[in-house]
Amino acid sequence: MFKEMRRKDKEITKDEIEEILTKGEYGVLSTIDDNGYPYTVPLSFVYYNNSIYFHCAIEGQKLDNMRQNDKVSFCVVTDTEVLAKKFTTKYKSVVIFGAASEVVDSLKEEVLFELANKYSPQFLVEGKKYIQNAKDKTKVIKIDIHHITGKAGK
Repeated sequence: MFKEMRRKDKEITKDEIEEILTKGEYGVLSTIDDNGYPYTVPLSFVYYNNSIYFHCAIEGQKLDNMRQNDKVSFCVVTDTEVLAKKFTTKYKSVVIFGAASEVVDSLKEEVLFELANKYSPQFLVEGKKYIQNAKDKTKVIKIDIHHITGKAGK
């Protein structure tokens, strides 16, 4: 179903993929709208229990798109550097194909805490209070990973 990576010389290991997903500051989510057009948006995320999670408002374009078609793509790029003299770029990247679904109950709070821990580890006490106040005004989405590839240009 998924094509093999063409540039095998740039393929990276599973450990390197997990490092990128753990270290990446943001990812880019792609969905398909009801007219068949791609809709792409950058967002904060956490890689947790072998899945991608993100939070968002309780309504919006990406949620509408995922309700009608749960198939998504998600990309993370780290360690970029333009190598102008060589006419290339140094980078590490991961591309994920998967299915998106809403997270509820205790897992929702757990994931919100993991997001706080990733982005604001020095403010976890305040983060727990923030989560209690915001949890009913936000959705948490899980991407179950069906296929994943990673590559690097060195």
